[in-house]
Amino acid sequence: MDTILKNVRPWAGERADIAVSAGRIVEAVGDGAQVIDGDGAILLPGLVDAHGHIDKTLLGMGWHRHRAGPGVQALIANERAVLSDMADFSPSRQSARVVDRMVVRGTTHCRTHVDIGPDIGLAHFEGVAETRERVRDRMDMQIVAFPQTGVMIRPGTLALLDRACADGADAIGGLDPIGIDRDPTGQLDGLFEIAARHGVEVDIHLHDRGEVGAATIDMIHERTKALGLAGRVAVSHAFCLGSVPADRLEGLIDKLLDQDIAIMTHGPSGDTPFPPVRRLHDAGVRLFTGSDGIRDSWGPLNSGDMLQRAFIVAYRNGFRRDEDIELTLAMATTGGAELMRVTDYGLAPGCAADLVLVEGETLAEVVAEHPTRRLVMKRGQVVAENGRLRVASAG
Repeated sequence: MDTILKNVRPWAGERADIAVSAGRIVEAVGDGAQVIDGDGAILLPGLVDAHGHIDKTLLGMGWHRHRAGPGVQALIANERAVLSDMADFSPSRQSARVVDRMVVRGTTHCRTHVDIGPDIGLAHFEGVAETRERVRDRMDMQIVAFPQTGVMIRPGTLALLDRACADGADAIGGLDPIGIDRDPTGQLDGLFEIAARHGVEVDIHLHDRGEVGAATIDMIHERTKALGLAGRVAVSHAFCLGSVPADRLEGLIDKLLDQDIAIMTHGPSGDTPFPPVRRLHDAGVRLFTGSDGIRDSWGPLNSGDMLQRAFIVAYRNGFRRDEDIELTLAMATTGGAELMRVTDYGLAPGCAADLVLVEGETLAEVVAEHPTRRLVMKRGQVVAENGRLRVASAG
């Protein structure tokens, strides 16, 4: 049905009426369209969670007492122990539960890293691929084939990643080529060769700090340039960008810009360093964000709410000015859409009608308050309203 969103404020601007037909924003519709009165609420394009791990959530499985840590390797080992003890764990069911949660919070696009390795084979990838097909009416999803337990230290992992990319993964991931694998050349050469052969993108987890992480970015830059993958590579977390001297940071920024390598930060907790968002943005580096793990064995606090995530990124960066806070909202909308190469994203005529209606006076207030989403549309269909699904639960 044609729809008119009446009296809404796109991007918190002037009040306007937005017409929707055949799943897209159009200039106008004829008589008989349903009218939804926004009463001055802010209209945003669908939120984008561009870094998740939806295959591993424990949502709906009771409260899990968290005991893991500290350190990435301890968290990985604990995760494997927890999941192996759950005989009824289903990546398909669990990922669908996360999608339900995302949708009611206004997320219409997500990129999720899905575990692949010798211990689990392609089971998580196949489960999330099932979910991707099942939720196409409410979520556009990209899958990153992700070696959570390492690459070179787990023989057979590269072959599994290759199979996943052949079977429909949108990107290939990596994990701390130095800190986890102790073989950066082997890991990066293997990942980039697979990416080039299958035409998929690269999105590498980089937790290594200081010069270790910086040297890894140098190597990622070299391979991106050598294989002509400019604009198709991302580095997620990139803690090193917040823990190197100023002159080293400037050199790394030059390399990121040279090959249009995107950077993800989700505003990590505690004393973990993180990329300086304002400095990178002002230099022209593409930035995006995501929930990371949602209620999984790594921790219970990530909610899957991208307005709350924008709040966290702003808080961790010490942002107070409206224009800085608005930058974190851009990371959760247009930044993620650019990473996912969504060509019809936005609020202009011709764009897909993936829309979120939310109460607030300004964009900064929306981030600060992250209120319940009043209305969520996917390709012109109302899929959630006032925090409740309007379509059948996927999970």
